[in-house]
Amino acid sequence: MPTVATTAPAPTRPATGQPTKSIVIIGALFFIFGFVTWLNSVLIPYLRIACELTNFEAYLVTFAFYISYLVMAIPSAWVLKATGFKKGMSLGLLVMGVGALLFVPAALTRTYGLFLLGLFVQGTGLAVLQTAANPYITILGPRESAAKRISIMGICNKVAGALAPIALGTVALKDADALVKRLGSLSTAAKAAELDALAARVITPYLLMLAVLLVLAGLIYFSSLPEIDTDHEDESVAAANTYKSSIFHFPHLLLGALAMFFYVGVEVISGDTIISYGASQGIVLATAKFFTTCTLVAMIVGYGVGIVAIPRFISQEKALQVSAILGVMFALGALFTHSYLSVLFISLLGLANSLIFPAIWPLAIEGLGRFTKLGSSLLIMAIAGGAVLPPLYGLLADHSSPQHAYWLVIPCYLFLLFYGTVGHKARRA
Repeated sequence: MPTVATTAPAPTRPATGQPTKSIVIIGALFFIFGFVTWLNSVLIPYLRIACELTNFEAYLVTFAFYISYLVMAIPSAWVLKATGFKKGMSLGLLVMGVGALLFVPAALTRTYGLFLLGLFVQGTGLAVLQTAANPYITILGPRESAAKRISIMGICNKVAGALAPIALGTVALKDADALVKRLGSLSTAAKAAELDALAARVITPYLLMLAVLLVLAGLIYFSSLPEIDTDHEDESVAAANTYKSSIFHFPHLLLGALAMFFYVGVEVISGDTIISYGASQGIVLATAKFFTTCTLVAMIVGYGVGIVAIPRFISQEKALQVSAILGVMFALGALFTHSYLSVLFISLLGLANSLIFPAIWPLAIEGLGRFTKLGSSLLIMAIAGGAVLPPLYGLLADHSSPQHAYWLVIPCYLFLLFYGTVGHKARRA
């Protein structure tokens, strides 16, 4: 039987007066998460043109980006154990900078593999950042209001996400509709020259991103952001975990990781497919490039509701249940309507998705104690749902239609409903 100290200290919290400052700093990181992540919604149609790809090949953008979470989450926990939260966050930003830099040779040579490598490296940096930032903001205050704090982070994330596709789309997709029509009538050499010029459009934006990431890495490194010790447990948590020796003794965490897998998959599908889906419905890219922003604005509205309502009017569990039901309803609306109305229902999935992540995270890591960092890494690994489900959507779109491919999200929302009602209550292996 393992020996457990009954007087182990509770997780260290920032000193009085510091939580607000810490939340502001973490909020800046979530802004970066959102900006970099939601650029993918523009990169998918952009690279499909520039590198002459199928739907399935284009959605390898999400695979390369999100598979890094699966591969790097456990190493991220080791990094954080060695460096602590603050230095680990700074390191994550530097790694993201390397990924941004890789876009330069990728654009100059129009090599899709290099673009994917750059996205994988950026995802690696984000894996380190999110492994640190998500448990940090959860532990920073009372468990009952964790979803509220994560909702604030979500607003920072989605405001950036709403701006990102407009910023990059204005550059990368400028006159894209006319270019696509023109390509069919060009000679091989002229077509290659046009596509090379198109690929070069992303060089300046990604060099600017590199500069911002380097500056922010330095600011985080020299900031007053305090450490939080998650390796110790208070008496009640220690007693509950007496006979537990691994994260596999926490069924609610394992089911939470599966819920996170499905959630990230449907969130990425709703945000990253909508531009291409709008185009498939006959809407020009000049208009469709704004659709991801609409999805993220819907998410921001949902986060605002979460900040006001959780936990005062609605519990985290109930918020998850309502969100999953809305997800099913909006997905069905998109499947049985057409044109702008169908696209509107995809945008509304942003509203349905908004409170799912803030609810899953605290429910899944509750009571983990000394297993919190490893449990957090497992949840970060589950973000690989964004690597698996969007390419599957692309494959279905190639073999049926972009609209019918949205049937994929229905069982995902049904599992999220299960976790919100039953799954999170599992407390025995």
